[in-house]
Formats: sequence, structure tokens, C-alpha cells
Amino acid sequence: MTRPHHVPVAVLGAGSWGTALAIQLARAGSPTILWGRNAGHLREMRKTGENRAYLPDVPLPPNLHPEPDLAWTVTHADDLLLSIPSHAFRETLSRIAPLLSPETRIAWATKGLEPGSHKLLHQVAGEVVGRERPLAVISGPTFAREVALGLPTAVTVAANDPRFARSLANRLHSGSFRPYTSDDLIGVGIGGAVKNVLAIAAGIADGLGFGANTRAALITRGLAEMMRLSRALGGRRETLMGLAGLGDLVLTCTDDQSRNRRLGLRLGEGESLEQARAAIDQVVEGIQAAREVHGLARQHHIDMPISEQVYLVLHEGRPPTRAVESLLNREQKTETE
Repeated sequence: MTRPHHVPVAVLGAGSWGTALAIQLARAGSPTILWGRNAGHLREMRKTGENRAYLPDVPLPPNLHPEPDLAWTVTHADDLLLSIPSHAFRETLSRIAPLLSPETRIAWATKGLEPGSHKLLHQVAGEVVGRERPLAVISGPTFAREVALGLPTAVTVAANDPRFARSLANRLHSGSFRPYTSDDLIGVGIGGAVKNVLAIAAGIADGLGFGANTRAALITRGLAEMMRLSRALGGRRETLMGLAGLGDLVLTCTDDQSRNRRLGLRLGEGESLEQARAAIDQVVEGIQAAREVHGLARQHHIDMPISEQVYLVLHEGRPPTRAVESLLNREQKTETE
């Protein structure tokens, strides 16, 4: 069933991406509630009519309501959209689970794997709120500020229920925002996690001064790694050739709006991980994702050499130059291996 636009939707997470999605939902006609952990931040948003901390100078639509009370937010919306770091995903779902009605549908715009377990987020959601509940993920080549400003954007909405996929896509759709629907939660989840790791690799390569040829090769071979892992888990090739795979990978590897790419740039230029993180001063999902992707690849015996070298640089202290040498000195293979 497609929910009418007058039924509120709630976004949990008032950072840049959550706010941008809330703005888009409101712009497309849905009354929208925006919740965040910092009550003072939410009250300031109400007063100023913008999110000055994360999206300054972007006005909030009049039908977007910042709300500091989580229980009120969850019980006053039929659809919930989580935009939170992957490390807080299970905790947030567990917190809201007792508040959910049987009709509440859950979506997320979080990219990554669960820390420690390497689980895809739809697996975590199924464990916490039930696999029979409609679940969906929004992914694709999206920078928050561009979405908030209404610049043309396309995304993938994948769900375990085609009616929910269509309904959520309909809520988001506007003249500048085009969602495409899918049922491949695995492929979309893998694309969103692995692309952050590869963006760090692209940043490192550019920080080392390796140029456009290297970047193009890295993106292409990185896509092959992404596909191998997704296929092993049951995802579909065409998903990774679409917006949630190749589209997001190209965006994140080539534009300095990407925090993951900027982290890699700083590492390639000689900064320590601690220095690079301090300079960016926001969550860089690829750091944790590198550990989880490495663990998942080893668990399923999948060869992912670029992702492995990023893991070694971030978590084992390998110098970036040595990581590059390791990649270049690998044995010869056919391109399809």
C-alpha cells in the first residue's frame, strides 16, 4: 500500500545526510519529523529554521518539524528512516523497537556493516525488529548538501517488500530527486559499505601523486572486488553496475566532498590516521568499514586486494607506499579473475 503524503514520516539522525533527506521528504510533500540525539541542536534548528551545524544556509521547509523527543517521534510516524552511523544502528533499533506499531515500516540511509559481526544492516534490522516487517535501504551517489539544495540526484531504494519500495520512492520523488526501486538488499548493502573503503584507497593514491590513470584503474578493479563479495553473498551483478554500486563508487572516489576520500588524501600526503581524523572532525565510515569488509572477505574466502591494503594501512600501520608496492607486485592474472 502506498501511504498518503499527509501521513508523517520521521527521520532519525540530524546530521547532514539525515537533514538533507528530511528536507527532501518535506519538499516532496510529506509532513516530516526530524529527531537527533542532541536536544539543544534540535531546538536551535526550530529557532533558526536551518541546520547551521551541518547544512548552513539551507532553509528547512515549513512542513519539517525538528523534534527532540524520540518516543513522540516514533509513535507519530508510520515510516521511519534512520540516518545514523553504522556503529549505532543496532542500538538505535533496539531503543525504538518497543515503541513500534505492527504497521511501522523501517528504512535506513546508513552505509556500512555492523562492527564486529560483519553483518549487513538488513540482517541486523531483521534480528531486532523482525524479518516480516517491511525494511528498506536508500543508497546511491549522494552528497548531502547537493540533495538539500535540490540539485538533480538519483538513488536506489531496495526493500524486502515491493510495496514499501514503491511507497518510499514515491515519498522521495520530486522534480530534482529520482528514486529507482530494487529488491536486492544484499547488493545495495555491499555497494554502500565497500565504496567507502575504496574511496580511502583513491584518496591515498591521489595523495601520493599517482594521477588519473591510477584512479581510473583503482575504481575499475575496486568494482570487481565489490562484485565478487556481493555475488558470494547472493547479491546481483546488475545492482553493482547501477547507482548503489558503480554510481556511488565513482562519486565517492573522485570528489573531495567525500570524507573517506579526504581521509585517504591526507594519509597519502604523510599525515597519521589520528591527524587525518582530527582534521576532518566527522565520522569517516570507511575506517570501520575497512575492518568489517576485510573480515567478511576472509570469512567467505574472497580475494579483495585493494580493500585488504586499505585495512592494513588503517588498522595495522602499513605505510601507504608499501601498500601500493604490494598491489603492484601481485602475480599476473586475467582481468576476469
